[in-house]
Amino acid sequence: MSKAVKRNISITGPQTFSENVEIKEPMAYAGGSPSVQQALRHTFKEMGAVKGLKGLLKMNQKNGFDCPSCAWPDPEKPKPGAEYCENGAKALADEATTENVGADFFKKHSVEELSLLSDYELNKHGRLTEPLVLNVESKHYETISWDNAYQLIASELRKINSPDEAIFYTSGRSSNEAAFLYGMFARALGTNNMPDCSNMCHESSGVALSETLGIGKGSVKLEDFYDAEVVIIAGQNPGTNHPRMLSALEKCKKNGGKIISINPLKEAGLVSFKNPQKVKGWLGNAVALADIHLQVNINQDIALVKLLLKKLLRLDEESNGGVFDHRFIEQYTEGYQKLAADLEQYDEEQLLEQSGVDESLVKTTTALLAKKSKIIICWAMGLTQHKNGVENIREFVNLLLLKGAIGKPNAGTCPVRGHSNVQGDRSVGIHHYVNNTLNEKIEAHFGFKAPTKQGYDTVESIHAMHEGNAKVFICLGGNFLMAASDTEYTAEAIQNCELTVQISTKLNRSHLVTGKTALILPTLGRSEKDQQNGKEQFITTENSMGKVRWSKGFLKPTYGNLKSEPEIIAEIANTYFNGNHSVPWEKLGSDYSMIREYIDKIAKGFDETEKRSKGTGYYLPNNARELDFSNLPNGKAQITINQLPEHDLKSDELMLMTIRSHDQFNTTIYGMDDRYRGVYNERRVLFMNEMDMKSKGLDKMDVVHIRSNYDNIERKAFNFLVIPYDIPKGNMAAYYPETNVLVPYNHFADRSQTPISKSIKVSIEKVEV
Repeated sequence: MSKAVKRNISITGPQTFSENVEIKEPMAYAGGSPSVQQALRHTFKEMGAVKGLKGLLKMNQKNGFDCPSCAWPDPEKPKPGAEYCENGAKALADEATTENVGADFFKKHSVEELSLLSDYELNKHGRLTEPLVLNVESKHYETISWDNAYQLIASELRKINSPDEAIFYTSGRSSNEAAFLYGMFARALGTNNMPDCSNMCHESSGVALSETLGIGKGSVKLEDFYDAEVVIIAGQNPGTNHPRMLSALEKCKKNGGKIISINPLKEAGLVSFKNPQKVKGWLGNAVALADIHLQVNINQDIALVKLLLKKLLRLDEESNGGVFDHRFIEQYTEGYQKLAADLEQYDEEQLLEQSGVDESLVKTTTALLAKKSKIIICWAMGLTQHKNGVENIREFVNLLLLKGAIGKPNAGTCPVRGHSNVQGDRSVGIHHYVNNTLNEKIEAHFGFKAPTKQGYDTVESIHAMHEGNAKVFICLGGNFLMAASDTEYTAEAIQNCELTVQISTKLNRSHLVTGKTALILPTLGRSEKDQQNGKEQFITTENSMGKVRWSKGFLKPTYGNLKSEPEIIAEIANTYFNGNHSVPWEKLGSDYSMIREYIDKIAKGFDETEKRSKGTGYYLPNNARELDFSNLPNGKAQITINQLPEHDLKSDELMLMTIRSHDQFNTTIYGMDDRYRGVYNERRVLFMNEMDMKSKGLDKMDVVHIRSNYDNIERKAFNFLVIPYDIPKGNMAAYYPETNVLVPYNHFADRSQTPISKSIKVSIEKVEV
């Protein structure tokens, strides 16, 4: 038996600063010519001008491919050749780069050496070109044939004592077809251990919406934004995370709608917007977006909404029911009287103080909401990643239900999903819980019994690996180590595995922090042509608003030894079952139309997907849109009672929220700038209120360590430059994944188990340089 070699891996990479750090004033608008310049700069640098322009002209078009970045929906009539944003262009350039890493690169560089690079530097090495294995006795990846890679996976899966010692993680970049096959293979193996990226981001949304409206998805469509009277954007930064959303907000403003921003930071994308797809967006003035900015303290959204509801309730009583939609409340909801009684116990002054919002702005907001009923509420991680993340969302749903703003045009819920198909993964069966109806359909159409024991979510998977209760960890895309909380604990967990497998397009830190043996299986990108048996294939995805559409890559794959995700998964399954199973794995891996036939039969709501997904696609059923709450208690939408958060900060502690820079998408770092916030050539920065800086004896550009202490375990993030910023006193912000090391894996939202990445209690320590 080969002796396992000890690998000295840097878990986080370098923790030092650039020599060229530059801090400027934050930008006063998003978009405009800088967005176009940056989009083209990245595209041409990575892909070349000809290939880059071809890709951009096809992205998000009816006959093209779906953007590999965020899940914002496409309009019914996409702008010819220009239906993309700066982030989408960066994502395309990053995926379709001409840079590559193969066997010679890994022969020259050990995993130890590579781990000393930053996440930005790792990503910039380019596309993975061939299957690679890191053997138990080695520090270097070596080439391996596809067949031998499949045999290695099958061998390790056969060694485990129980199917529940295998874990199958899914990233939101996969297609419906790949995710469906992946979930079916996990179940055919005998486990529901299917953690996915939703566990770390929007799980709180799914739980809260299921509890209140009976469906874990939003209820609005893109066109609803155009004539909405009020759009509330809470805990979300669309200028950086979902730039195409700004065009929809611009239309809303043009039609007389009002926009309310609720966020500890005043983000450029919600201050004003220059549409880069219009001439006036280059030459004219910016369009002001947020009419009201409510600068709430971190995770004090419930205090703010309770204050608004309390004021609206009083106005409703004074006007004899002229503020709330009592017909809607009576016909479709349950719990109004309990909510009204609960609101009475709260003192408005205390709610105002806890929220941290200016009193005059609360009055203005109340007056606006009292008169409007076409209200959309959008949110992202700023609401979900807290101990009370589920309650945050339920409280906002209360506001919509009292206003009758569900199930009608221009009103409803809008959880803005991150990665492009994270919602689709769930719809086709990627989840760790047991769904009896799904299991019955699997047995009827695939001929095997799916497991009936609940599997591990992300938090539980990390713990299981850490305790030695999981031996094989397979990742369909993503960068699990850097996406998860508690980086050092997660790294220890992964390194306990016998085998880790990464199905990936590019190099990242999860390829370096591995099990005893590790595989990298290189896959096609979204933009690349996928041919199986001489026939071009297409895939499907589901956007943030529940629409399924096709996606067909057209760029010639740069490297000849890449395989598609469906093909890889099917061949792993076929090898494990020795070609003898009730599921026709080989056929499915080479004919995606056959996969879609099974999706239609097994996954809820899918119907004639082969035909209906063409063009701009079709919507899956949505009971909240139809005001059908029959699957909820008494057939009613649930108005809920939610408690205020309790943080119990010590005298030396402040509240830290993790954020993205403008030059990243999820854990992928495109560059080292955040021009919207005025930070250039650096990521290890800590945004602080100037009064907090003064009380801590800190000056601009001082260096600090950040510490968190949960359950008497101290976690530390080293060497951050202090930057004065417009953020409420007692609040701070810093980029992830650099600060994920501070987030304890075992502190998470109630019921959803989403990590508390947006409300971490920390203290800071000045470093004498």
